[in-house]
Amino acid sequence: MNPALQGVITIIVGVGGCIGYFYLSNQFLDKVLFPARGKHIGRNINRANMIRPWLFLFPAIFALALYLGYPVIETLRLSFTDRSLDGAFVGFDNYAQMASEPKFWEAMRNNMLWLIIVPAMSTAFGLLAAQLTDRIAWGNVAKSFIFMPMAISFVGASVIFKLIYDTRPANQDQIGVLNAIWLMFEGGPGSYLFLRLLPAGIVICFALLMAYVLYLALKPLFRREAGAGGSWWSVPLRLFAGFVAAWMIWLSAKSVFSVLAAEFAYGSPQTWLTLPFWNSFFLMVVLIWIQTGFAMVILSAALRGIPEETIEAAILDGANPFQIFFRIKVPQIMGTIVVVWTTITLVVLKVFDIVFAMTNGQWETQVLANYMYDKLFRANDWGVGSASAIVIMVLVLPILVWNVYNARKEMS
Repeated sequence: MNPALQGVITIIVGVGGCIGYFYLSNQFLDKVLFPARGKHIGRNINRANMIRPWLFLFPAIFALALYLGYPVIETLRLSFTDRSLDGAFVGFDNYAQMASEPKFWEAMRNNMLWLIIVPAMSTAFGLLAAQLTDRIAWGNVAKSFIFMPMAISFVGASVIFKLIYDTRPANQDQIGVLNAIWLMFEGGPGSYLFLRLLPAGIVICFALLMAYVLYLALKPLFRREAGAGGSWWSVPLRLFAGFVAAWMIWLSAKSVFSVLAAEFAYGSPQTWLTLPFWNSFFLMVVLIWIQTGFAMVILSAALRGIPEETIEAAILDGANPFQIFFRIKVPQIMGTIVVVWTTITLVVLKVFDIVFAMTNGQWETQVLANYMYDKLFRANDWGVGSASAIVIMVLVLPILVWNVYNARKEMS
């Protein structure tokens, strides 16, 4: 059958089926189940009106239950069974086996790095782009270019960056942009500045940012500020955020010394995606490049929604542009920043395409989704694969609850 004709038939059947369902279900409700006649006419009308919304919601609820609810329940069941034993119940053995594998903890460590770095960098770059593009005449054109990567699939973006990281033998021209730049360094002041001082400075700035996060997380706990820690979960959440920030400060401090003392192989191209630890950052760049446009669009709309009176009052009080941005604008859009941050965090927790297309989890770049894929479809181990899927769901669930809670709080 011609694809165009097949598409038209699908649309007609789909739309016609929806119209037929709503019409016939209403007729059944009003004519058969609760007819609006007889001595109970008022009671029947009230009951029909109570049931009608659920009648309309039933197709969506059924679809969600079929495509979301059932897979979750079945995955949970499979995580307690063993395929090699004909699906016998084995309790938490799959979880124990998963926890005993170094690849799982490698995936957890990498996912933690992705969760800390990608949402922070994407949101920060998006906020910076939103602020700067709103101040220039050709800002809309700039926004179009920054947003353009959102139209590219993760696999397409991975192919682009594989070309950027491409490595050819030393006696051939390098088509990889990164190696072409790398071969320009052969020691001397330029190499010391760009390969040692600049990365060390970036790491120090990141450590200072984490120190500020640590301060913000723990300050209400020590000062007992009014309204701080009002919810029962705020104290453990702040302590966890403080622990993560302190851990990142410690890692940053070690990285500064390692960057300054590193020995570089000048004059020879590098296989960037095979360098342990650093290759994970090269993969993160792809997602940051994609998600920055999303963050910019949302935050730009939030910045434009700030009342001009507050900015004019700050200018009259003598505030400089930096004070206006950090003390006037950012606090007023903090809710939007949190929403953008958590939305990107959900994307990061499920990241699979980039790692699969660029390294397939090799060279210590494994992430949870890729680990799950390997177990399910390569090792044919549905027990451990389903257990890893449940771990991903457990990690995603608190963020979903947080987003729903904030949405309801803003609507009330």
